[in-house]
Amino acid sequence: MFSQTVEYALRAVVHLASNAPRAQTTEEIARSTKVPQAYLSKVLQGLVAAGVVKSQRGIGGGMSLVKKPSELTILEVVNAVDPIKRINTCPLELASHGVNLCPLHKRVDAALAMVEDAFRSTTLQEVIDEPTESTPLCDFPSKRTNLC
Repeated sequence: MFSQTVEYALRAVVHLASNAPRAQTTEEIARSTKVPQAYLSKVLQGLVAAGVVKSQRGIGGGMSLVKKPSELTILEVVNAVDPIKRINTCPLELASHGVNLCPLHKRVDAALAMVEDAFRSTTLQEVIDEPTESTPLCDFPSKRTNLC
């Protein structure tokens, strides 16, 4: 349902949120998220352009979130790289349908609306704080911090 770019962007921001506010190099993010570094660089450029991530050069530089993890939603990340495309008019461009969607496309749009609402109401902090046996991006959670 979601593009690989969205998947990679979400992995990257979860990694950054888990290590916030410390900046991370593209190499560190790529290694932790198992995203090819060249592809990740392009994804991070898109996140920078959208104002989700900031880049700082020099010693101690790297990528970091613009907002606190508690203030950044999953929807903001998704919309930064590949926005959810709601169905507002007939995808078949049938003049007789126009904005009056058929039952199938109404249901598809309703499902997209539910996903959009779920992502809008979920922050990165909630994702990394959620109790689970499967810590995001980790094979084995650290006993000390429950992070990678």
